[in-house]
Amino acid sequence: MATEIERKFLVRDTAVLAGLTGTKMAQGYLADNGMVVRVRVAGDRGFLTLKGKTKGLSRAEFEYEVPLEDAQALLAGFATLGRVEKIRYCIPVGDLIFEVDVFEKELSGLVVAEVELPTEEHPVPQLDWLGDEVSLDPRYRNSELAVSRTIPA
Repeated sequence: MATEIERKFLVRDTAVLAGLTGTKMAQGYLADNGMVVRVRVAGDRGFLTLKGKTKGLSRAEFEYEVPLEDAQALLAGFATLGRVEKIRYCIPVGDLIFEVDVFEKELSGLVVAEVELPTEEHPVPQLDWLGDEVSLDPRYRNSELAVSRTIPA
């Protein structure tokens, strides 16, 4: 079984993104009945992702590339549980890659960095541009943001 181990932080200084090229993403949620089913269009690629319930920092995750046209059709016609739009930037730091999401539309102003880890105990470097950790705050899950369409206070 595929497992995602992820920590999530608010970004306090977006200057770290200067000169980087991001990927525009639109993602929508198709189902949430103990397993979240998400469709994503990232640039010119489509993905279907299934995510289990989070336990600590870990959860089951299964992601499959699908034809772009299929992802676009799912996003347009079946993402009834909400959607988010963002630009994602990837920042390598040592053996890790931080994915920084700059949200758009109703969530404009929210910038979140996620880092996937090989184990829950793996150290995360202290970086000047990272703010508060929100890994365990469900309000910062993309699936929750898609529904609320508001930046958590």
